Amino acid sequence: MFNVPNDWRGWVWQGGKSPHDLQDRYLTADPLLSGEVLVQNTAIGLNPVDWKVLDSQIGKVPGVDGAGTVVAIGADVDQRWLGTRVAYHQSLQRPGSFAEFTPIAAQVLMRLPDAIDFATAAAFPCPALTAWQAIEKVPTQPGASLLIAGAGGSVGHFLVQLAQARGFTVTTLSSERHFSRLQALGAKYTLSDPLHNASRFYAVIDAVSPEHATSLAGNLLANGHLVCIQGRVEQWPCTPFGRALSLHEVALGALHLHGDAKQWHALTQQGERMLAQIAQGTLHSELLLHFPYDQLPTQLQALQHRNFSGKQIILL
Repeated sequence: MFNVPNDWRGWVWQGGKSPHDLQDRYLTADPLLSGEVLVQNTAIGLNPVDWKVLDSQIGKVPGVDGAGTVVAIGADVDQRWLGTRVAYHQSLQRPGSFAEFTPIAAQVLMRLPDAIDFATAAAFPCPALTAWQAIEKVPTQPGASLLIAGAGGSVGHFLVQLAQARGFTVTTLSSERHFSRLQALGAKYTLSDPLHNASRFYAVIDAVSPEHATSLAGNLLANGHLVCIQGRVEQWPCTPFGRALSLHEVALGALHLHGDAKQWHALTQQGERMLAQIAQGTLHSELLLHFPYDQLPTQLQALQHRNFSGKQIILL
């Protein structure tokens, strides 16, 4: 049904000082492992993690997010996957999405609604699934105050919507240039400096850094929740028997390393529900910025020094 080549183009990291040192090479196709499929990528989503982990990807194809069509299946994979339009989040231990084709475990795939194009799908997995994991850490209390710090980025874009849908009173912390967008997504209050706000929060979800998350611990109510997305809070940020906080870390990679089939099924089913909501217009994707395959290193470099709004998508 599908013509799968013996080799294909992919960006390989051999080390260097910047993403511009990625090398466009032809890669030899290896046999699929049991439980794997081969996805012909149509779109690649760029994420901050892609450049942050380059030093661990020597000799590998980086990239965690992609969308395309299943063109081959390995042993023990349901035949019905063949020809299916999918999106995925790839393990950092496997060949990544920065290529024309990606071999990937079938259990991590998300089927696409007919109304979702590949570019929208490729923009989805890492930020949206991270946002869902983060909000799942916080027990739902409708009306409770929740602060999202670093809300101007991709994860914050989805977090605001998910938190508002669960009934939280959402406050965001970001650059002022994001205020109008975040308010349209459901933020009730928008701040650029938490020190100018005396409010206390039931939960804080921080997408900036462990240090920034720690600095916000004093803004939490008793028995509050502190969720750190970018790294983890290493030291307990309050005295014993003080605020009695709950600390949480978030990592999609944890499922790749330690998750089981039941956990992956729950995550991909949630992902498919959210993709359906995007198709229906009840969940809003980011502004998409489209670029050709040859500009991937340039756009990854631009993401390191992000001073723009929107999500970069590489089209093949």
